[in-house]
Amino acid sequence: MNDGNPWGGHSWGLIDGEPQPPAMHMALDEVLTRRIGEGERSPALRFWRWTAPAVVLGRFQSVRNEVDEDAARDHGIRIVRRMTGGGAMFVEPENVITYSIYAPPGLVTGMSSVDSYAFLDEWVVEAIRSLDIDAWYEPINDITSSDGKIGGAAQARRPGAVLHHVTMSYEMNAAKMLEVLRIGQEKVSDKAIQSVEKRVGPLRHQTQLPHEEIISRMISTFAERNTESGLIEERISPEELAEAEDLARTKYDTREWIYTIP
Repeated sequence: MNDGNPWGGHSWGLIDGEPQPPAMHMALDEVLTRRIGEGERSPALRFWRWTAPAVVLGRFQSVRNEVDEDAARDHGIRIVRRMTGGGAMFVEPENVITYSIYAPPGLVTGMSSVDSYAFLDEWVVEAIRSLDIDAWYEPINDITSSDGKIGGAAQARRPGAVLHHVTMSYEMNAAKMLEVLRIGQEKVSDKAIQSVEKRVGPLRHQTQLPHEEIISRMISTFAERNTESGLIEERISPEELAEAEDLARTKYDTREWIYTIP
């Protein structure tokens, strides 16, 4: 019995594995979403661990409009494009918390797009609020607080599966981000840096807690709120990993995918 909790009708896995290059995370999202859609995996929560900094573009964004490629190259920042829409994300491995939910479509049946974002973000807002942060969901796809935006979500729906992923700011190098991202064409100045810092509310600034302690709170909140028997620790199988490596090489790490807007 799930006592009316739609999450509780499923067995949920937790994937928290080895760090991966940016293009591999894009590929893993596609592979795991497809595998769940084909009934080869149970629903899962996956935390991303990064081996390198990146700019992650939404599916419909232009590299030219969003990124200063010379600055990205100078800082060793890779440019990748994900399968979902939404805005560009500036990622440094220790400065973000990124996760994906791979869910059956029945979890959000009858919900509008806006409603599904709110529903799928409820648990993480609860986790953040449990850290004494005044956080809430901001339509359509932001998680924010009284101190500024914490993170943003994006979704993709595929046959038999819903992908919902979120990147949250733990810490922020505003000067570097302004060099790499074309945010309103702002120049790197003290005023521009202060403006960005005012709009964004990194979790470390609001809690002083270690990165891993926040992730642990998120995992425990998800398990307690959404599952009947806790999260089952899982690994990405060798077959899934090989499929993702091939997909990263032939799709997500190619200029055609990164630079072509559909």
